[in-house]
Amino acid sequence: MTPAPHNSKRTVGWMGIRRGHKARPAEWLAEKFIFLVSLTAILMVFLIFVFVAREALPVVLGRMNSAAFRPALPDEQVAKLNPAELRDYLGLTPKEFASLDKEAIQALIEVKKEEAKEAPKSPDAKLNTTEARYLFGPHAWSGEAGGRYIWQPIGTIHKYNLVPLIIGSLKTTLVALLFAVPLALAAAIYVSQLAPPWLKEWLKPAIEMLSGIPSVVLGFFGLIVLATVLQKVFGYESRLNAFVAGIALGIAVIPVVFSIAEDALTSVPRAYTQAALALGASKWKAAWQIVLPAAAPGVFAAVVLGFGRAVGETMVVLMASGNASIMSLSLFDSTRSITATIAAELAEAVFGGHHYRILFLIGAMLFIVTFLTNLAGDLIMHRLKGRLEGKG
Repeated sequence: MTPAPHNSKRTVGWMGIRRGHKARPAEWLAEKFIFLVSLTAILMVFLIFVFVAREALPVVLGRMNSAAFRPALPDEQVAKLNPAELRDYLGLTPKEFASLDKEAIQALIEVKKEEAKEAPKSPDAKLNTTEARYLFGPHAWSGEAGGRYIWQPIGTIHKYNLVPLIIGSLKTTLVALLFAVPLALAAAIYVSQLAPPWLKEWLKPAIEMLSGIPSVVLGFFGLIVLATVLQKVFGYESRLNAFVAGIALGIAVIPVVFSIAEDALTSVPRAYTQAALALGASKWKAAWQIVLPAAAPGVFAAVVLGFGRAVGETMVVLMASGNASIMSLSLFDSTRSITATIAAELAEAVFGGHHYRILFLIGAMLFIVTFLTNLAGDLIMHRLKGRLEGKG
């Protein structure tokens, strides 16, 4: 009897090896859905950055003018202005200018004249404080000796120097990392290498549960408890300062650094530890001199993510730092961070005004700093990993 011809295509299909939307439509749809969700998340982050950068762009391009005194032009000079110059003179956007008729434009010209008469006569009133030299450099204001860094967005003369805010952010972040990183790494080494299994099952979830505490609760704890206790211990004058905010912020950073560092230490092959113990090393020596260097890329990534968590925190710093933009390098003086400034002032800023644009500018700066930090951390982490693998 002649055997029936073998249909390989039918057999493969019967065995379930065929792939594609026709063979397995449910899996194909799930795969496309996951891809779409991932792409949407990346696109949303990109669009948020584009929105922030767009709102800050007029300051970057020098199109904003915060001068309190702007001289009014005579009528004959105003009549000679072309539409673009007249629009800039009145401080209107192209859309706003196009929506006005001649009578409305003439009314705005008259308002401009009245504002010029009532403007302050101080020499500082003529300064455009949104320029880069006033944003980042010291300036000797009228009646003051020597250049000063001042953030004072409310008042007759708007002062937008960003240096006090940058210093405040760096101080609180530095204190948070100096407090959190040693504790988190020590806990990660103990839990992953030294603790007995029954204790590890309790310690690891307990430490990671700290990340579930709302930042407003940590800020309230720093405001009510930490501020009083630390002032009594160290005896400084300002109850709320960068030191208190940094310690409270460090509590929020600890679970982030611990979780990633512990995973990195646990992923080191057990053969490394067993070989060290076989050669006579103690558990602590094996963990410190063998496991920790082998897990250096992961530990470094944990510190970088901890930095990002600290520099981007808002509520803890807003509640526990004193929220005063003082130009001081002392950790025991009240301070103000970039994130706290945005949270406290954005709702009160006039939409589209120079104060509004400056807040978006520092938000864009925060985006860029975080991106560059993560990029540098990724490059250094890969370099460390390459050296450990013998590729560098």
